[in-house]
Amino acid sequence: MNRAAILLLSIGTALFIALLAWQGLGSVTGALAAAGWGLVLVAAFHVVPLALDAAAIAVLFRKGESVDQRDALLTRWSGESVNSLLPAGQIGGPVAMVRQLSQRGMAMRDAAAAITVSTTLQAVAQIVFAVFGIVLFSAYAANGAPGDLGVAALIATAVLAGLIGLFYLAQRRGLFGRVLRLASKVFGKRDWSSLATRADAVDAAVKSLYNQRGRVVASFAISLVGWLVGTVEVWLALRFLGHPVGWIDALLLESIGQAIRGAAFAIPGSLGVQEGGYLLLAPLVGLPPEAALALSLAKRAREILLGLPGLLYLHFSERSWQRRRAVSVPAVEIAD
Repeated sequence: MNRAAILLLSIGTALFIALLAWQGLGSVTGALAAAGWGLVLVAAFHVVPLALDAAAIAVLFRKGESVDQRDALLTRWSGESVNSLLPAGQIGGPVAMVRQLSQRGMAMRDAAAAITVSTTLQAVAQIVFAVFGIVLFSAYAANGAPGDLGVAALIATAVLAGLIGLFYLAQRRGLFGRVLRLASKVFGKRDWSSLATRADAVDAAVKSLYNQRGRVVASFAISLVGWLVGTVEVWLALRFLGHPVGWIDALLLESIGQAIRGAAFAIPGSLGVQEGGYLLLAPLVGLPPEAALALSLAKRAREILLGLPGLLYLHFSERSWQRRRAVSVPAVEIAD
């Protein structure tokens, strides 16, 4: 972890602790304790949007690929676990997913293209999802809701949209090849030609995938459904926490809350920012502050309940692949 990541993680941790101390740790943990085994059910339900995210990846696979929907689900699970629990920013998960698909027999360039495009489309779907929340917020604002929250939601969504727009443009202009060539200039002590060739192949695969409009639209649509279905997780969590809300209120919390979290992608796990976002949104749906923080902690509990097994799976999957590779290399050498 570099110094910038350590600094951002420290800032997020400090904000997280400050918010808990401000609201009172006892009241927040008391609300969580009231949920009991309900938190396990919330974590179990998350498998549904997780499967939809995996389907959004699988629809980008070419016919005849060696990977299928099951591989996409395991890949998405491991990637989300990395993003949720490891201080690798939001780049660690996609890298792990590409490696998982390539280990399952998919060409590296095609795996990188599928994950790059699906990640971009999921982020675009998140922006559309956030717009739903902003429209709902406008209705609340008409009834006297504080306008500052609407400004914050718009800023978070605009930041997220701007970052995704730049990322998309960079992909269309040969992102991976440009990054490799820049790296070769900065660290020019080795031959980068073979890596540059592979990077160019990935760029070509990405552009080819974007030109397949039907698959792109299908991946986007499935991702948007995944975001909408994820609203049920908030609805369930608040019922178990003893503060039930309606579907519209849950959609407002999830859509704008995820936009705020997405805009703070540089902070590992958006630690502190997610909690602050829910505290800002809580008055709109009549939630007390301690319930808003308990909701955020319930979502983090879900990340742990699903993420730790995901990291264990990733570890043993990597070890298994390394063993298979070690066995195959001597066999090739003997054949030679």
